[in-house]
Amino acid sequence: MTLLPAPAGSGIVFHRNDIGGADAEVAARWDTVSDTTMSTTVRNQAGVSVATVEHLMAALSGCGVDNIRIELDGPEVPIMDGSAAPFVFLVECAGLAPQEARRRSVRVLKRIDIEDGERRAAILPSSGFSVSFEIDFDCPAIVEKNGFFDLHNGGFKREICRARTFGFERDVSQLLEMGLARGGSLDNVVVVGRDDEILNEDGLRYGDEFVRHKVLDCVGDLYLAGGPLLGHFAGVRSGHTINNQLLRKLFADPSAWEYSYDVPRPPAEQIQAWAPLAVVGEPLAATA
Repeated sequence: MTLLPAPAGSGIVFHRNDIGGADAEVAARWDTVSDTTMSTTVRNQAGVSVATVEHLMAALSGCGVDNIRIELDGPEVPIMDGSAAPFVFLVECAGLAPQEARRRSVRVLKRIDIEDGERRAAILPSSGFSVSFEIDFDCPAIVEKNGFFDLHNGGFKREICRARTFGFERDVSQLLEMGLARGGSLDNVVVVGRDDEILNEDGLRYGDEFVRHKVLDCVGDLYLAGGPLLGHFAGVRSGHTINNQLLRKLFADPSAWEYSYDVPRPPAEQIQAWAPLAVVGEPLAATA
């Protein structure tokens, strides 16, 4: 994979070098998402796809990259160590170039909810971008199950980018039968063993690494909005599918969003009260 500069206004575009021609380009947008089974896949109208885009998208979001051409020699973004940290490191080593265009954000104007059984998510108006999340795994190894993260002023790099994807040893056989996780190993996945112990030799990078990785995935999925979001995301047991459904519902309602050129500001202190259960109970006021 190679990351290349792109002109202002071009957005984030994948280019499959192994395909060639006009069909090789796949735009990274919410409306090109074609599969959300265990990861997020985008696909163009010719059927050319790029899988597992969420960790790279999260890194681009955290680094503030708006326009980039991503060349690949295959159908999937490299998994690296299972986090976004290697991508952040390489982008920072290459450096960023300002462009002669105002940065455009997507401002959330009213609350949007998605619910699927016990899985729930909401996006609410805010002057900045923050995420609250709650997970629910019946596993003694997963102790901390919720958190709130303000992702301004380097918050993504400091608090989220090193969190790795995770899985359970008991699920490996089923995943392999589904054709998934074939490249998974202790080098790129936090694995919880059958006796509820962490199998990785160095243990966890954060005490709540499981929650933080779910936030990382969420950040990457939401950056498919086509720019940074001015909104607060609150999720309970949500994943790639609900994340994309939330964007589709948001953009389907013209009264729920608008483009903004305002500089994002850290969210108001009352957002702290939303975490992590902003998606349950009475509707919250659409203010921030």
